[in-house]
Amino acid sequence: MKKKLRVVVLTLPMALSTLTGCAMTDTKSSDDMPTSGFSTSSEAAESARKVSSQLYNLIGFKGKASDTGPGVKECGKKDPEKYFQIFHSWSFTSTSPEQFEGAMEQLKSKLPKQGWNVVKYGPDSSVNKNLSLTADNEEKKYSVNITYQAKENPPNLNFFVVSGCYQIPDGQKIERF
Repeated sequence: MKKKLRVVVLTLPMALSTLTGCAMTDTKSSDDMPTSGFSTSSEAAESARKVSSQLYNLIGFKGKASDTGPGVKECGKKDPEKYFQIFHSWSFTSTSPEQFEGAMEQLKSKLPKQGWNVVKYGPDSSVNKNLSLTADNEEKKYSVNITYQAKENPPNLNFFVVSGCYQIPDGQKIERF
């Protein structure tokens, strides 16, 4: 368990910069990240849970998702007292590893039908060359990176969901979790 937690902690900053820096927008500046509107961090976290749940339903076979909740992060160089992003990192395992055969290809074909634009697909830069998919949903202002870790024991799908920039409503404070 400690090994898996270290992997998540070490890869989280890289995933955040990858997804929030270019996946949701063609611009290079963090100030140009998509705006997700006004929300409290609790309401935005609930939105991220719903997006993750919709992604879970696209997997197409039974398994178990990790029980992790969304988190709050700063929104690039924007005022951290007014702007924030929500991220939700979770993994999916199956009791039958054979079910993962073709799962990424199925997700690649199902995501566009649900409003997602696949912007990157192929092996990642890790030693294991894990199959990775990045997709944006312009309507929902979310991006997702899905990585199939075939060589893990057990094999799994890792999901990293991140929102555009939310602005906290006047009179509210951003909750950090």
